[in-house]
Amino acid sequence: MTTNTDSGGFRDRARETLLAAVRGLVLALVILPVSVLCFTLVAVSVALIPIGVGIVTTPWLLGGVRDVADVRRRLAYEWCGVRIRSAYRAVPADANPWARTFGMLGDPQVGRDVLWLFVDMTAGFVTALLPAVLLFYPVEGFAVAAGLWRVLTVDGTYWYGFVPVTNQATAFGAAATAAVLLVGAWYLCPRLLTAHFRLTRAVLDPGKGELVERVRVLTETRKDAVDTSAAELRRIERDLHDGAQARLVAMGMDLGTIETLLDKDPAKARQLLAQTRQASVEALGELRDLVRGIHPPVLAERGLGDAVRALALRLPVPTEVAVELPGRADAPVESAAYFAVSEVLTNAVKHSGADRIWVDLHHADGMLRISVTDHGRGGAVVGAGSGLAGVERRLGTFDGVLAVSSPAGGPTMVTMEIPCALS
Repeated sequence: MTTNTDSGGFRDRARETLLAAVRGLVLALVILPVSVLCFTLVAVSVALIPIGVGIVTTPWLLGGVRDVADVRRRLAYEWCGVRIRSAYRAVPADANPWARTFGMLGDPQVGRDVLWLFVDMTAGFVTALLPAVLLFYPVEGFAVAAGLWRVLTVDGTYWYGFVPVTNQATAFGAAATAAVLLVGAWYLCPRLLTAHFRLTRAVLDPGKGELVERVRVLTETRKDAVDTSAAELRRIERDLHDGAQARLVAMGMDLGTIETLLDKDPAKARQLLAQTRQASVEALGELRDLVRGIHPPVLAERGLGDAVRALALRLPVPTEVAVELPGRADAPVESAAYFAVSEVLTNAVKHSGADRIWVDLHHADGMLRISVTDHGRGGAVVGAGSGLAGVERRLGTFDGVLAVSSPAGGPTMVTMEIPCALS
């Protein structure tokens, strides 16, 4: 039993070390071109603001940098459990290009994003590459000891690290160095990858100024919530006045006419009764649609998971829903999450061109996490008229966050997180 346990622990450690090295290598290969490109484009765009070109390009580029940073935040948590917070200032959807550009440039979080690009393509690149170097560089050392030094030697000497290889004895010295590096990789690879993400957190996380920034953000989201509630109330009043109320008034008038015709023209009275019955069915349907728009009955009765499944069944695109919720969140949180998912799904159906959508809902570490994925054409951007800005404001009321990954050509993944407890 002890041998099996030790063997299992060895395999787990080996897998963890290999995974850290591969992930570090992938990050390093992606970091250098993406960070350099983003940093260069942002610098050029800002420099072009005085001639007007930068007014158009800067918000778009800074939004792209935010998407890149959000992806790194997600990887930091999923791979190493490092949580990196953000505190972006909301930009009004109807803001003109000047206000949008300078509003984003004045956002401290956007400044941290740009600074992070510089750090990421220097120290971040090195810390991401180190796990791969520690694990894979020893392979060369062992190959040198196996005789590869005879092929690689130039002018009588081949350098493996700091070891000059000139004969088989020094080749064994290279192998010993490789063994030391391999032992170091065994203990250090996962820690070095975590160090990379902690460096990212040191630059991206709001830090001590978070409380002040969160108060400001929550004040804005509270105002958005009040405005949204007022607009929703006006919509309900308008729908009641123009829809169900008008039908009920017409039904009352028809019933008065029927009373008059009962003795004079029973056939006509029966015809009006049939019309009135149909009008009552239509009025009931409108009232049900209105109630469903305020708070779907299935959401109140069966919870968020079943409500999203019912929503998916009404979509014209096949949608798979995976739910892992051991309990229920508070009603306001469930309502916000439901309508956020509804808006994201509506966007996917209208704009993505995808023929299948995946929805995943689960709760972990005090967070309700929802992801909506499609393999459509991509290009979704928060604030680009897609409705995602409204979703972000809705989630912000509950201190939730929205992250969008949607490269041109797809796929698109919209991730929503709301801190909450389940009952």
